[in-house]
Amino acid sequence: MAALTIRDVPDDQVQTLKVRAAQAGKSLQAYVLDLIAREASKPTMAEMVARLNRETTAGVSTEDVLAAIDAGRAGG
Repeated sequence: MAALTIRDVPDDQVQTLKVRAAQAGKSLQAYVLDLIAREASKPTMAEMVARLNRETTAGVSTEDVLAAIDAGRAGG
């Protein structure tokens, strides 16, 4: 695993994180690691759009749809 150093974090933000970590029953390191893991596991908007494009792209043309509608109307 890699080590990560974050510089110039305002004191009030560090204190807030320490309090939240304590409330969660975790060390500051474990709490921040959970925050990072949660953030890294969420897809970005671009990743979501790419996934939706992959999953919703149909291999059916407009002509295929119209032919199926016509066939359905004709009872065939």
